[in-house]
Amino acid sequence: MCHRITYSLLYLFICCRNSCALMGSVLALSSNPGHQHWPFSTDPSPSRWDAHPAHWDSPPRWERRDGRLPNPGSFHSLHRSCKDVFPQQIEGVKMIINKTLSSFFKVSHTLHLSAVSPSYYRFHVEHLQSDDYTSAFLNRQMDSSGSLNAHALLHLTERVRARTVFQTQQSQFVTWQFETEYRGNDFTAAVTVANPDILRESVILVAHFLQSVSSGLVLGGELVYHRGRAEEGGILTLAGQYSRPNWVATLNAGKGGAHASYYHRANKQIQVGVEFEASTRTQETTTSFGYQMELPEANMVFRGMVNSRCIIGGVLEKRLTPLPATLIMGAFVNHKGDKLQVGLGVTVG
Repeated sequence: MCHRITYSLLYLFICCRNSCALMGSVLALSSNPGHQHWPFSTDPSPSRWDAHPAHWDSPPRWERRDGRLPNPGSFHSLHRSCKDVFPQQIEGVKMIINKTLSSFFKVSHTLHLSAVSPSYYRFHVEHLQSDDYTSAFLNRQMDSSGSLNAHALLHLTERVRARTVFQTQQSQFVTWQFETEYRGNDFTAAVTVANPDILRESVILVAHFLQSVSSGLVLGGELVYHRGRAEEGGILTLAGQYSRPNWVATLNAGKGGAHASYYHRANKQIQVGVEFEASTRTQETTTSFGYQMELPEANMVFRGMVNSRCIIGGVLEKRLTPLPATLIMGAFVNHKGDKLQVGLGVTVG
């Protein structure tokens, strides 16, 4: 039993790192790929709240004009351009109220009512000590069941950042994670220690490395090492990405499976993405197609998707100007399972 639980936790940890595992709200209007702020850029940030870890991306590699190889960015953001095109599944009724109390303090309230999953209330707090990136960034989130998700970020130097993550489910610790990342001129290296337990002699170590080979080509890999009382082992995943001004192709392949994505920006209004995922553990493959259409004149964004599992879905986001609110309407249909999921949400602030 311990052997199966340990292997499942290791597999879940790997999947979470390769997915868009972000704690941000699905009701917030997403930014366009390529226009998010990255912390190691010399350009000023449009907003200090853009320093959330979900937006720690690398600058577009085709924008470099000095002849030097650019920094490849974070390993977690390799597939982000494609994933941002796909709609995030919503269900039930959700309302989010955001409030900026000061220049460095922000809170939000989330109420989710659902007939499928348990309803909950969530309180979210963000705090910045100062306006520069050398200060600490604190993010805490607690729901009505007592579960807590908290992480702290600190830029130790201009090139080194550290992050600590703690997650609890009611009164039990689920995850405690420590990460350090170094960004050189043309490479990124990171080491993560997850769930270290001295008494049980168990730990998960994850090492990332990305190297810019040319202005458009990035190569690297991920090594996951797990040690416990019942077993010990590692999984190596190789990664590569080739990008041009209007498209990005990415591939991750290893013992656990493969993940390939292709993102293409047709014009200012239309973006498309294709994803292919194969797992050697579950012996399943999934191919997904997603697209995003922006209508700036109408303050609307529509995202749609269809995959090989016969799931079709779409989410419409409408900014209710001049009110500081966004209306979200979404629907997903599973034709094989004969299931329909409909969601409605409102974000204020």
